[in-house]
Amino acid sequence: MEIVQKAVSGFALDLGPIKEPLGFIRVLEWVFSIFAFATAGGYSGSTQFKVQCPEPGPAVDVHAKFWYPFRLAEDPYNMPTCNGSQVDVLYLQGDFRSSAEFFVSVGVFAFLYCTITLILYLGYQNVYRQTSRGPLIDLVVTGVFAFLWLVSSSAWGKGLTDIKFATNPHHLMDGHNGSIIGDPYQSMGRLNASVIFGFLNLILWAGNCWFIYKETHFHEDPNAPAPMQEGDLPGR
Repeated sequence: MEIVQKAVSGFALDLGPIKEPLGFIRVLEWVFSIFAFATAGGYSGSTQFKVQCPEPGPAVDVHAKFWYPFRLAEDPYNMPTCNGSQVDVLYLQGDFRSSAEFFVSVGVFAFLYCTITLILYLGYQNVYRQTSRGPLIDLVVTGVFAFLWLVSSSAWGKGLTDIKFATNPHHLMDGHNGSIIGDPYQSMGRLNASVIFGFLNLILWAGNCWFIYKETHFHEDPNAPAPMQEGDLPGR
């Protein structure tokens, strides 16, 4: 209870850091982290197409569903056999859970870290800058997240490519004696956006390392006055 009271009493809201690159980029990271994990996590989509068999008859609708975390073989779909009125109960193939969950986890943890650091920037700026430890830890963690965004976005981009292939109507029709009529439908817009947001996060987090580096003791201001040596007089 005493710790909470000290934390509340030490809070002093100052929106000034948001006007600086350090705080402004952190706000962008906070927003784009939400976009990244929200567009991939909780996703539900489907592949829909019509199959026309060689023998006369109406075209049959095929509707294969899939959703996050993309263990595709979880929901069956019906495929006409083109042998009378019989249908085969089939499953999509592939398990892309690891890359999808890794990407979403990085987004969630990045969002949480942005929230914590924004509270420090805006409410405890004196605590953040009173020692060199705060900016240095921030620099290391931001660099780690930049690397995680690179790895997770690349892995998820590859996973999405494989999902598109596994749910492609023409791939599902391999070995089938029917044909697809009309335009097949695959709902992949949100997933494409998630990969874009992932790489945008990579750019933001990697670029922010420079501004955080300027807050550490490793960066010296070139405009700072040189220290006076013993015996020097002002104006000489």
